Amino acid sequence: MIQKLTTVAIIGTALALAACNTVRGAARDVNSVANCTENTVNGHHC
Repeated sequence: MIQKLTTVAIIGTALALAACNTVRGAARDVNSVANCTENTVNGHHC
């Protein structure tokens, strides 16, 4: 029983960390697009 709980906890932690990294990556992408758009509006290239 303890082994099953440990396995579930480890898998849950791995999934949570993977989701966190994905959200951070998406936030960086959105920030990059926003910067590029702002630069284009100001007459600069990306």
